[in-house]
Amino acid sequence: MGSENFDLIIIGAGPGGYIAAIRAAQLGMKVACVEKRATLGGTCLNVGCIPSKALLESTEHFHSAQKNFAKHGIVIEGGVKVDLEAMMKRKDSVVRQLTGGIAGLFKKHKITPFTGEARFEKSEGGTHKVVVKVADQDQTLLAPKVIIATGSSPSSLKGIDFDGEKIVSSTEALALKQIPKHFIVIGGGVIGLELGSVWKRLGSNVTVVEYADRIVPGVDTQIGKELHKSLTKLGFEFKLSTECVSAKAGKDGVELEIRDRASNVSSKIKADVVLVSTGRRAFTGGLNLEAVGLKADERGQIAINDHFETAVKGIYAIGDVVRGAMLAHKAEEEGVAVAEILAGQAGHVAYDKIPSVIYTHPEVASVGMSEEDAKAKHLTFKVGTFPFMANARAKAMDDTDGFVKIIADAKTDKILGAHIIGPRAGELIAEIVAVMEFGGSSEDIARTCHAHPTLSESVKEAALAVDKRTLNM
Repeated sequence: MGSENFDLIIIGAGPGGYIAAIRAAQLGMKVACVEKRATLGGTCLNVGCIPSKALLESTEHFHSAQKNFAKHGIVIEGGVKVDLEAMMKRKDSVVRQLTGGIAGLFKKHKITPFTGEARFEKSEGGTHKVVVKVADQDQTLLAPKVIIATGSSPSSLKGIDFDGEKIVSSTEALALKQIPKHFIVIGGGVIGLELGSVWKRLGSNVTVVEYADRIVPGVDTQIGKELHKSLTKLGFEFKLSTECVSAKAGKDGVELEIRDRASNVSSKIKADVVLVSTGRRAFTGGLNLEAVGLKADERGQIAINDHFETAVKGIYAIGDVVRGAMLAHKAEEEGVAVAEILAGQAGHVAYDKIPSVIYTHPEVASVGMSEEDAKAKHLTFKVGTFPFMANARAKAMDDTDGFVKIIADAKTDKILGAHIIGPRAGELIAEIVAVMEFGGSSEDIARTCHAHPTLSESVKEAALAVDKRTLNM
């Protein structure tokens, strides 16, 4: 194959890459986007955020039908059964629709997609050369600007290797063909707790082995404790302050050797499937970065400046391959920002106002500082909380676990952070993010009229609680 010229080449069509491609095309650039998968959307749409949320939604329906429908006067004769094959087909259908939707957006914006593995070759005269291996042939793409948006892949533990069947990553845990009797999760973080929830609701015994002394260590401590309590009520077993020493897969499942860090006593537990969920690593292998004078660090990430440009002029990087949280929406914001910078605009990402969500039940959503963060910075602050137990809509829904927590500066009342555990937390956090984007205060939320009855009234009440003047508790 010959060569083709573009204004911009993007390597990776995940949330960062495909959004960057669309925004750049909107700004008048001729864009090529290279993706090694046959479908667009990256890890998030294909084997991450979207399929996991589809399964979480399906299994929550099943759990509610089993445990909660009778309270609502809904009686199912003969009990409720799981058709795992149908559930997986629905998940796959959701993925197909969304990845196909991105293909439609590429066509609409005249973005040229290339399917294959990309690698750099030596740049010449300010023009960067990206070679895409398509089948057995090489396609050469040329452009003055390149964005690396290749995402990340699951990390394994030393001595514990993925086999794709019994010792699995999140990718395989989304596509098990039968429900495990015992499902062990190594790592009490977001992905492990979400996938543990899926299989627990379907009937698995779930054990979470966490090295730290609490689950979700990066989350506000009060929120983390509440989530631990809720998941324990669901039936999770937690082994905290516990190290995984080894895992051996056999015909009957997996034998895991663990060591209690406090007592230094080792023991063995068995499971049908072990999910290793201890983090992700930036995926930059195979890009031949050395050809253009770039080098990834020990985590696979690439250093950038405040405008997303690497050490090589004209080559940029975003998303999981650069510093910061490995979140799809963070990558999207960076994709928009870098495209606008390339077009001469003032692209910007407010990193201190990027929300994070854990899609367990109850959901957890956070933005900004935790109490621990504020204390570490020696800030004087006020905290307001309001429980969903006192919210009319939550009562009507019979979904009252959790609370809203708002942290505000004691002198200015400016919101420093917010944390929600409870129904639709991921949706409710958006209001607080918007207020924080405008430098708003808890008083701004407290003075805003919220429809009744809604879950969002709990946000207003938490804002009122900052000033110790809640109305409904």
